[in-house]
Amino acid sequence: MADSARPRRLAKRIVAIVATELEQKVKDPRLAMITITAATVTPDLREALVYYTVYGDDEDVASTAAALASATGVLRSAVGRETGIKFTPTLGFKLDTVPENAHRIDDLIAAAKASDAAVASQAAGAQYAGEPDPYRAPRTAEEDDQTEQEFEFADGWAPANTPQGNQTISDGDS
Repeated sequence: MADSARPRRLAKRIVAIVATELEQKVKDPRLAMITITAATVTPDLREALVYYTVYGDDEDVASTAAALASATGVLRSAVGRETGIKFTPTLGFKLDTVPENAHRIDDLIAAAKASDAAVASQAAGAQYAGEPDPYRAPRTAEEDDQTEQEFEFADGWAPANTPQGNQTISDGDS
């Protein structure tokens, strides 16, 4: 099994080599607004997929893809020459969708912020449906004493901790 660090190192090197070659050696005007963003290499180092972005419309993207397809041989030979590995990986190019996804996420975040602002503006003038403090306040010792004095069982017995509640239950002998 191949070491995963080696394909990562090779991928970084391929990004640098391809970007340099496109900038300096390949003289195709269709490759004017291209950026090489990343590359992935298979564990056996036989195939490399190079990700790129293009600044422009769909026509520019299509023409850039065609230019990369025509320059693949030149770029692969440059990668082989610069890396010096035994087998030069075959190069594939794929349009990177990260920028479009980032714009979509930015739009979603902006919509969520606008929704939160609308909810906050509605909540600013709102009032509670019930009392302002819906929870019971804890009883004080004074209230506890007053409640115990008023409390008696239905049959006339008072609670056990009151002076009247210290009565004993008899069998009816008394």
